Amino acid sequence: MGPHKIRQMMKSEREMAIRRFRKQRNQNRLAKPGIHDCVIVLDHLKPTFNVGKIFRSAEAFGAKEIHLVDIAFFDPAPGMGAFKWVPAFFHNTFLACYSTLVQNKYTPFILEPGKGEPISSIKLPKKSAFIFGHEEFGLSFEPDLYPDIQSLTIPQFGKSQSLNVSVAASIILYEYTCQHGEMNKHQPIVQGN
Repeated sequence: MGPHKIRQMMKSEREMAIRRFRKQRNQNRLAKPGIHDCVIVLDHLKPTFNVGKIFRSAEAFGAKEIHLVDIAFFDPAPGMGAFKWVPAFFHNTFLACYSTLVQNKYTPFILEPGKGEPISSIKLPKKSAFIFGHEEFGLSFEPDLYPDIQSLTIPQFGKSQSLNVSVAASIILYEYTCQHGEMNKHQPIVQGN
């Protein structure tokens, strides 16, 4: 297969992803907040698999909403329909998103490998905002300019000291729900023999 054919296929895939996004974004306008007060902020992530997967985890763990910074569209297919159920708010800049979070009294956190408090040793506030940066380039802003943003880390024991952003989001959402006791209240009770 030649380079021209590959480019045509990639263009076709992107067009299908945009159509899926537009359809689900219209449905997203009716989405209701999740049962928890935590929010996810996605700062300049690539419009490929991770954004949809993070919506899937946010829906599974009952996150209130997701804020997207400078993400014009993404492919919702990896989210298995979750984009329709988790309210999404789109911001052009991180400052605009940050202003909304502070105005609504959220405590903002960034996750950095090997820096900050381990997630299992800090009591997360009910109104927590977890900020995730671009998969390659990280955050689009300088965290030192926002002194109330706190650093967290997910303890890791391997050599790479790096997690995929969608995996990291799932871990922090799990820790948050464990700390705030809503995990078992909404699960069906399964009785053994």
